[in-house]
Amino acid sequence: MPSAIVNECSELLKKEGLKLFFVESATAGRICYEFSLTEQASEFLKGSLVSYNADIKQDILHVQKTLIDTYTPESSEVTEALTEGAKTMFLADIHVSVTGLTTPGGSETEEKPVGTMFIHGKFKDKVFKDRTVFPGGQAEIVMQTIDRVAFLIIRAIKSA
Repeated sequence: MPSAIVNECSELLKKEGLKLFFVESATAGRICYEFSLTEQASEFLKGSLVSYNADIKQDILHVQKTLIDTYTPESSEVTEALTEGAKTMFLADIHVSVTGLTTPGGSETEEKPVGTMFIHGKFKDKVFKDRTVFPGGQAEIVMQTIDRVAFLIIRAIKSA
């Protein structure tokens, strides 16, 4: 069952007649899944591309290998590039990309610990982005990220 804020976001998207598309890495499709559980999700939800592996980021969404090598696949720079790639491929009003570290073994550092999630979205040529370090295990990090995505979308729509 989707959270209250995901339901609120979904209702706002329907009310405004907006279409939404995701590119997901660390969340592996869970954001799209949660939004798909809301009533009449087909009115606003276009879908999601899961780009868990860096090869998908490069081969499908045309993120430059040098960008990934310089900043790591889990970075604000790569997340922004994913959003830009999605905008050229998928017709929607809002494009949101998410990367991050939900488990050890990635590009974590002291400055970027496990739990660090990057969100980058675009709506009406306005950018919204976020870097948050969420506490908890993998599932908790993912669910907190989903709620943060919903919050950021609501804020972007209301400020447009």
